[in-house]
Amino acid sequence: MSSPAAVTSIQLTSLPKLASGKVRDLYTVDPETLLFVTTDRISAYDVIMANGVPLKGAILTQISAHWFRVLSGLVPNLRTHFLTLAAPAALTPDERALVRARSMQVRRLKVFPLEAIVRGYITGSAWKEYEATGTVHGLPQPAGLQQCGAFPKPIYTPSTKAELGQHDENISPARAAEIVGEGYAKRIEELALRVYEAGAAYARERGIIIADTKFEFGLDEETDEIVLVDEVLTPDSSRFWPAEGYEVGRDQDSFDKQFLRNWLTAGGLKGKEGVEMPREIAEATGARYRDAFRLLTGKTLEETVAGAE
Repeated sequence: MSSPAAVTSIQLTSLPKLASGKVRDLYTVDPETLLFVTTDRISAYDVIMANGVPLKGAILTQISAHWFRVLSGLVPNLRTHFLTLAAPAALTPDERALVRARSMQVRRLKVFPLEAIVRGYITGSAWKEYEATGTVHGLPQPAGLQQCGAFPKPIYTPSTKAELGQHDENISPARAAEIVGEGYAKRIEELALRVYEAGAAYARERGIIIADTKFEFGLDEETDEIVLVDEVLTPDSSRFWPAEGYEVGRDQDSFDKQFLRNWLTAGGLKGKEGVEMPREIAEATGARYRDAFRLLTGKTLEETVAGAE
């Protein structure tokens, strides 16, 4: 059976569009509520590919919804922006079909301009920096760490949240405090570490190592509470490694878009605009996302989509 075509653009006329990102489009439902619509677009090295990965939007939406439910039970007093997977009443029947399984309604909040990155294992650019200087994001690390080995404890290495088409900038926790205020920065750091540790333990029990991830947080201005927003612990926002076969000292297999990054790098295409993935690369990337979904949720994507509203 052939796979469905990738959905890289969705237009809704029943709701006003608020913004478009690399993967998601945001629509206003009412003054307090947004609709997140996740397309099948995929980006690597901050560049959107010319084609997408079929059903990736459904995978990211459903896995984030799963995590919002799970983490709310694992992290005391955690607040999230998630409301429901149900489509807004204002959508037409055709629009409901377009966004089925790939949209969620969320609370509208003031989002902090930070990527709250947590690293449990040293890999990628962090490993390259450590090899050269003994630091990660400029923060001194213990001697003797090995490639893809665990840090003694997870570390927080924030970055700026760049506008579409721009690149995020790695910053220190001190710089993050200058941007959002010391009190908020400290609470974001503490919460990011707690959510990562809870999520990493949950995933490890299901055969996945979450090497690192990035979170976003918003502010409930009425209560002054920090709220977990955007996507959470997905193959787009995290490095997922199979626990089976994990070995320190080498690159790992992955359930995330590292496969796509490796293909781009090998072909000299890193950071280039307008790159179209060959079908086998798109399908292999999608298969990895599906494997992660099944391990984390205990269901296949098809089972989940069949039950979607």
